[in-house]
Amino acid sequence: MSSNNLFGSGKSKIINDPLHGFIHLSVPGVYDVVQHRFFQRLRRIRQLGMSECVYPGATHTRFIHALGAMHLMMESLDVLKQKGVEISEEEYQAAVLGILLHDIGHGPFSHTLEYTLVQGVNHEYISERLMEEMNKEFNGALDLAIAIFKGKYPQKPFLTQLISGQLDMDRLDYLLRDSFYTGVSEGIVGADRLIHMLNVKDGNLVVEEKGIYSVEKFLVARRLMYWQVYLHKTVIAADNHLVAILQRARELAKMGSALGSYHPLMHFLFKDVVTGDFTQEDLELFVQLDDIDIMSAIKEWQFHEDAVLSNLSKRMLQRKMPKIKVTLEPVSEAVEQIHKAQAASIFNVEDDLVHHFVKTGVLENNAYRTDGGGIRILRKNGDVIDVAAASDNYNLSALQDTVVKHYITYWES
Repeated sequence: MSSNNLFGSGKSKIINDPLHGFIHLSVPGVYDVVQHRFFQRLRRIRQLGMSECVYPGATHTRFIHALGAMHLMMESLDVLKQKGVEISEEEYQAAVLGILLHDIGHGPFSHTLEYTLVQGVNHEYISERLMEEMNKEFNGALDLAIAIFKGKYPQKPFLTQLISGQLDMDRLDYLLRDSFYTGVSEGIVGADRLIHMLNVKDGNLVVEEKGIYSVEKFLVARRLMYWQVYLHKTVIAADNHLVAILQRARELAKMGSALGSYHPLMHFLFKDVVTGDFTQEDLELFVQLDDIDIMSAIKEWQFHEDAVLSNLSKRMLQRKMPKIKVTLEPVSEAVEQIHKAQAASIFNVEDDLVHHFVKTGVLENNAYRTDGGGIRILRKNGDVIDVAAASDNYNLSALQDTVVKHYITYWES
């Protein structure tokens, strides 16, 4: 039986997106998947975590991003079919469903808390688990979508590359969407031209040679958006602040302190979750969590008897963020100790608790990676070459290098 017939409703819908215009939920099964409780949860998970602290408009969600990526996937598949690439109805449907579900495993505040609530499990693993659960409910209708999502459909690797690759519909939508909602114009790329330059060669996704400048713009935009939005120093400070709150809450939970928060959240504060021990109970409780639960807990914790948790929670709610210094060299132990002594004085806490107020870390910006195939340029003579080698822009090869910076977050008052 075709997977088209395994979904129940057969309904379609139109959603008005401020970025792409009308998004049509017309592919069989899409409406049913969007209506599923796992997917609806994405309405309550912000795409950019704590970025709202810097860019107040950045309150868009994983829900609309997933729909936008699906919209671009449909446009891309339509372009490829027009160019004679063979894509069956089942493959078309599966690729659309695969990109629609690519972010379903994200937890509260997206990447910010990815390894804080569930320390040993990433969102890709949880996405796969949730897709498998949905597949049971839909009587196997997601079999092909899951295979493509996992890269286990060798017949047509370009379908997986459209979901997860160096030039995929996920990245194309989030660059445009994050630029739109933050107001940072550096993320604007020529999505329509990029999509119309796509083709397939030997089963792999390629970009026709005349689209190379659009690819260059895409890669540069990605590098700039990382520094200006995703790795913005104040966003990093806010991320560390939120992580510190959850880390202190976990310490208190394990010490038996009453936190009085939402049960699924308490479950993950008590339990150290790793991939090999991510149970069905863990999965069911995880999908009950969203941004609202975290902020509700923080509002409650501002009155907690523990001075560390209370102080951090109050400051988060009042947008009193730690300071941050970004350097090219690792932060010295001497500098770290100076700030820890300062924190101990400001917050009147013992030395063994100052690590909650002073954090060090590393920022990495890698705009382009060639592993996994990179971005292939299809020359007019039929040859395929990597974009870095095909480009006459000498700066493009530099984008393959990972830029590493170091930081320390601390408090002055």
